[in-house]
Amino acid sequence: MFSHVMIGTNDLERAKSFYDALLGTLGVRPGRVDGHRIFWMTKTGTFSVTKPLDGKAATPANGGTIGFLAATPEQADAWHATGLANGGTTCENPPGVREGQMGKLYLAYLRDPDGNKLCALHRIQ
Repeated sequence: MFSHVMIGTNDLERAKSFYDALLGTLGVRPGRVDGHRIFWMTKTGTFSVTKPLDGKAATPANGGTIGFLAATPEQADAWHATGLANGGTTCENPPGVREGQMGKLYLAYLRDPDGNKLCALHRIQ
């Protein structure tokens, strides 16, 4: 459904360091810097960060969450721990199983250094 997701950052170097480490736990290669933007590309889509073009400060979406697929609960845990070790902050409940209308999911939430809410999701069969 989506070709890419782009979010704002106020510090490109900090964002690159954070997301290179975080997305590396999911097998994603380091991002490519393109001027005021950074791109992490996979076969299934592109994630990117940018300094806002209007020159104003980047702010996180109120109510927004960016979700990344994790192959296993252990990969989601490594993603979460790496995020915390690289300047992210925990949010929501601790990583673990949640059950609801979407089935049984293993979820791990955190916020990046700019305050964007992120989630690693593993669907339990």
